[in-house]
Amino acid sequence: MPGPSPGLCRALLGLWAVLGLGLFGLSAVAQEPFWADLQPRVALVERGGSLWLNCSTNCPRPERGGLETSLRRNGTQRGLRWLARQLVDIREPETQPVCFFRCARRTLQARGLIRTFQRPDRVELVPLPAWQPVGENFTLSCRVPGAGPRGSLTLTLLRGTQELIRRSFAGEPPRARGAVLTATVLARREDHGANFSCRAELDLRPHGLGLFSNSSAPRELRTFALSPDPPRLAAPRLLEVGSERPVSCTLDELFPASEAGVYLALGDRMLSPDITLEGDALVATATATANAEQEGARQLVCNVTLGGESRETRENVTVYSFPAPVLTLSEPSTPEGKVVTVTCAAGAGALVTLDGIPAVVPGQPAQLQLNATEDDDKRSFFCDAILEVDGETLSKNKSAELRVLYAPRLDDSECPRSWTWPEGPEQTLRCEARGNPAPSVHCERPDSGAVLALGLLGPVTRALAGTYRCTAVNVQGEAVKEVTLTVEYAPSLDSMGCPEHITWLEGTEVLLSCVAHGVPPPSVSCVRPGEAGVVEGLLHVVREHAGTYRCEATNAQGSVAKNVAVTVEYGPSFEELSCPSNWTWVEGSGQLFSCEVDGKPEPSVECIGSEGTSEGMLLPLASPDSSPRVPSSASELAPGIYICNATNRHGSMVKTVARHRKWMSPPAQVTRRGWKGPRLQGWPAPPGVAPPHKCAAPGRACPGLSGCACPEKMRVPTVAWPPTCMARTHGRSPWAWNTGRWWPSWPPRPPGACGQAGTSR
Repeated sequence: MPGPSPGLCRALLGLWAVLGLGLFGLSAVAQEPFWADLQPRVALVERGGSLWLNCSTNCPRPERGGLETSLRRNGTQRGLRWLARQLVDIREPETQPVCFFRCARRTLQARGLIRTFQRPDRVELVPLPAWQPVGENFTLSCRVPGAGPRGSLTLTLLRGTQELIRRSFAGEPPRARGAVLTATVLARREDHGANFSCRAELDLRPHGLGLFSNSSAPRELRTFALSPDPPRLAAPRLLEVGSERPVSCTLDELFPASEAGVYLALGDRMLSPDITLEGDALVATATATANAEQEGARQLVCNVTLGGESRETRENVTVYSFPAPVLTLSEPSTPEGKVVTVTCAAGAGALVTLDGIPAVVPGQPAQLQLNATEDDDKRSFFCDAILEVDGETLSKNKSAELRVLYAPRLDDSECPRSWTWPEGPEQTLRCEARGNPAPSVHCERPDSGAVLALGLLGPVTRALAGTYRCTAVNVQGEAVKEVTLTVEYAPSLDSMGCPEHITWLEGTEVLLSCVAHGVPPPSVSCVRPGEAGVVEGLLHVVREHAGTYRCEATNAQGSVAKNVAVTVEYGPSFEELSCPSNWTWVEGSGQLFSCEVDGKPEPSVECIGSEGTSEGMLLPLASPDSSPRVPSSASELAPGIYICNATNRHGSMVKTVARHRKWMSPPAQVTRRGWKGPRLQGWPAPPGVAPPHKCAAPGRACPGLSGCACPEKMRVPTVAWPPTCMARTHGRSPWAWNTGRWWPSWPPRPPGACGQAGTSR
């Protein structure tokens, strides 16, 4: 069994306390007043709950007692001076139970107070409007039925977590139950989609109980704004049966645009629009189509609905039928020379025109005939139809092409007779022929059978140059044409046409010719460096023409230059200075005869004795000859007349040379300090110079030196007369006499270079 309830325990404790007090105070019964007590005197019980009440007295022997209340009882326990009773299902907001006992002919009473409280189990927020216009007020109402006592209630209205209004009902009567809180709120755009709720709080903490709170289910507010203006409808005024035309419906100042509903219909046929949102604007686009059953005047309707309100626009659309005209050719493809009939027709009510020629009346066809020629190939015919619909003129057209079959034609515009291309870059070779069906074209060289790759991109080479025979063929026949391909390239100067070295013969007439290769033919000009003029025409060759010339060849594709060395050759010639006619040879000098001959190429020279002891004898020259007839020593040569013959490939020349021999006397004695006491002897003159006339000193000493010197009037040219001062007096002959022969002197020295003493070699 379950144990006793807390109320019963409290009642039993009170009973024991009363019995104790009674036993303790038996001696003072006459002195103490009797009373009745009810515990608890004041109680707060949750509605529907239960409570034990303890009724007791201090009367020693009460006659009877009880507990008066309108509440339901569940059980009672009694003692001599106490009574405990359980009250159940307490629902009255407030009751006052009475505890009484009969003692000594008196009635003892004690009154209690029982109040009930009810938690805010039901918190209800009155439903909000389905759509609330922005800028208008709406009402928030919160009800908490039965909760109480009302004086302990507090209600709060919230937007999300934000408190809008809070109200406490403190001061309300204790028996008051339930509460209602109402507020007026201005709808805003930002309130769209916001949740509103109500929170109820029952605070019983002052009575030793807790804080009981509860909230209503949130309710979502939907706000909207709808422009007073109707939507703008863009649609065609005319709609052809079977065609598709776009239509659009636009409405601005719409919030929230995503919640708007759009109804778009043509007549009784609803369209399926695509909705596009741009801020607060809504654009609905759809494709309108019509069938034959809808032909005539119809209405296009656009209706936009939001928040239970709608805006609507209607436009009139005329649905019509206008088939395209029919254009036929009796033979779309015909041989050249055949008659072709062309017909243009359209539906009823339409007026047709064929190539600008109208039909007689609407609804009738238009025709024309022609004799097909080459010029009619690919000729287009145009058929136009015109229909009046609702005050507008509509037109449709159709075209057809005639194909005329004819043999190939090779025109110069498509297959030129002459092609000219630069060498190197890639080109596409084209030779196209007219004809129907399209001809095939083949080009080849008659001589070699080489074929041109027509229509292909390839490099241009010199090997492609030449004449080709091009043939165009189709089923109607063939055409033949000769074409010439010229390949241009820059000039070139090779050794065959323009050699690096040219030899001319003096006295002849020549042309400085430098042939260049190139297409187009290059122009060639040759100039001599340092000279302004161009070498042109015949030249009478002289030796001055020898030298280097620069030849340049130029054409449209470029230029090239080359240096040409010109050599002028000529026959031998003798000069007296380089090959003297009289030669005196000093015995013992060992000198050879020098005979230099001018000529190109360099002549060969040979001197042979012609008479006397020298006859048949070869005269040795300054450049020794290895001929066996040359004597072993110059002393074997006999004086006499020699014939010198100079020869090269351009001729020969002869010169007579007389050779003389002279013996020399002993030389003068030479001292270290000038010419002191010389013996007046003679000595041979230097080569080619006459000897001095008993001059003791063939020259004069340096200034300041004593000695013998020749008089000034006997001086000879310095190139021939030798100095006597061995210190090489400036400006004198480069010869010095010593040891019985002439020696080449030292190089001349400047004036004053002669020292204190002369020196002999």
